[in-house]
Amino acid sequence: MTTMAAAPAAPRPRRLSEALAQWGVVLGIVGAFAGFILGAQIGEHLVPADANSNNSNAALIIGYVGSAVGFLAGMGFFNYPIARLLGLRRPTPEDEAFLYGEEGGWKRYFRLNVDHKVIGVQYLVVILAFLFIGGLGAMFIRAELLRPNPSTASAESYLTVVGLHSVIMIFMASAAIIGPFGNYFVPIMIGARGMAFPRLEALTFWLLPPAALILLSSIFVGGFPTGWTGYAPLADEAVRGMDAYLVAFGLIGISIFLSGLNMIATVITQRAPGLRMTQLPIFVWGVYVTSFLGMLAAPVLVAVIGMEVLDRIGRATFFVPAGGGSPYLWENLFWFFGHPEVYIFILPAFGLMLEMLPVFARKPLWGYRVAIGGMIGVGVLSWFVWQHHLFVSGIAPSLRPFYTFSTEAISIPTSIVYLVAMGTLWRARARFTVPMLFVMGFLFNFLIGGFTGVFLSDVPSDFQLHASYFVQAHFHYTIMGAEVFALIGGITFWLPRITGHALNERRGKIQFWVMFLSFNGTFLSLIAVGILGMPRRVVSYDPGLQGLNVAASLFSFILGASMLYFLVMLLMDTIVKPARARVANVWESRGNEWRMPTPIPVHNFESPPQHWGLSYDYDRDDPKPAVLGGGMTMPEGVSE
Repeated sequence: MTTMAAAPAAPRPRRLSEALAQWGVVLGIVGAFAGFILGAQIGEHLVPADANSNNSNAALIIGYVGSAVGFLAGMGFFNYPIARLLGLRRPTPEDEAFLYGEEGGWKRYFRLNVDHKVIGVQYLVVILAFLFIGGLGAMFIRAELLRPNPSTASAESYLTVVGLHSVIMIFMASAAIIGPFGNYFVPIMIGARGMAFPRLEALTFWLLPPAALILLSSIFVGGFPTGWTGYAPLADEAVRGMDAYLVAFGLIGISIFLSGLNMIATVITQRAPGLRMTQLPIFVWGVYVTSFLGMLAAPVLVAVIGMEVLDRIGRATFFVPAGGGSPYLWENLFWFFGHPEVYIFILPAFGLMLEMLPVFARKPLWGYRVAIGGMIGVGVLSWFVWQHHLFVSGIAPSLRPFYTFSTEAISIPTSIVYLVAMGTLWRARARFTVPMLFVMGFLFNFLIGGFTGVFLSDVPSDFQLHASYFVQAHFHYTIMGAEVFALIGGITFWLPRITGHALNERRGKIQFWVMFLSFNGTFLSLIAVGILGMPRRVVSYDPGLQGLNVAASLFSFILGASMLYFLVMLLMDTIVKPARARVANVWESRGNEWRMPTPIPVHNFESPPQHWGLSYDYDRDDPKPAVLGGGMTMPEGVSE
């Protein structure tokens, strides 16, 4: 008796919603244009021309909001909640498979996808795009400062470029580590099949493109003169470009809040059975503490931006002294968000640095629980330092000693985390690979950033240095010198895990040294001109400072070239001429993410992994991984 082979199942016909979803970004752009037109019309009728001289602001602001909503609608974000509200059928397994992109392919990166690994890659691409655009602005600024007086741009145009550069870089920094690496690796590191709220995770990413485009559109409506801080009452008097700043920054604030909420929920509720908080990888702890800061601080940003919008289009006077308001209210609320935000930038970078360090030091992380305590200490104290930004502008003299003390006190838990890194390096058998070089660069740059910060925490020295290039150099040492170095180190470290491709080691080392030396040449020069009294955000300066400015500009051009070289190298080694990693675990890491099969399954684990443990025991001969089960591959000779 012969058996007939079963006929292959006929392919399931694609529903209209799936067919439309394939167009992803295209429909999002169409929705953005439609939303802008509709919103502008609503704004025209909401605030009649004879009732408010800033009627164009109302149309523009509501048009911007409408464009963001239309973009999300075109991407398909409202399909699921509307279907649930109307009592329509729940998504089928086939619907979920499509939403998670189980079919694979490059198209899934250009539409709504809720696989946390896809979202991590999307974040990485957009973060690098932000870095490139912001870097172009920096090159323009340094070219303009080659001469003591304006040469190619007016003072207004210069301020516009300074504002765009700073805000784009703030957008980049707010998600530089959590966006790509937090979304990609945190669920894997805690043994989860995905994020707690996958659609919310996708939303946090897809808020970024409209925010960036809205911000860049400010060029066409006059720009904004306030820099990234948006200080009132200048913001109330600014032209329509200020509206783009407000809406774009508000969207970023919503993204930060939702990302923090989702990360906290994921770590608390999605951990593998039996996994205690004291067994989490240190990178997860960095993301976890940061998520609390983002969840609590971002609503303050959104609220203060809403107040400024009402000032501009609704005849409110929150920040207008003539109407009973106060610019100090903006300063307090903005910096109540803004200084915890600085640690939103740096704490994930600390976690990433400490995650990579034991791999290349080949010894355990020294003081794991001490590092956790230091991160929590930084997070708590970050809420008590914001008024050091007001030392010269209206703070009650009786409050200055407290905020001097609190600002200096935050250096204690920060130093504890730093000492954990130093303890891990002590007597280490270090391998100076490209990721390890960026770890060392991080430590050197952050040391200078922290040292210069001490002078800004003391009232007498802050009076002399406030609003100078000393402050700008300090900020860049802590953000670019630490966070961006951690970002590039993380890319070189995890790229083989994400793509299966490795960057060329020799070219990577050359790029690091050029970047490291030119970065320090740039900002050490700016520390010097700041001490000599050169104010930032001013296009003209004392001719006696031209030599140092020329040095800073020349070094900055080399720095920009090194960053461009990194982007080209990344494209060449992953897309144009991909270089396959020699082995799956190219760094011989014991991290749980390196134990996963290649490619990592869409839902990560077949079953929840068991037998968790810390993955930093590099001085032991035991090859047993930190986690067993869950469909993970085991080293040869190790059984579950």
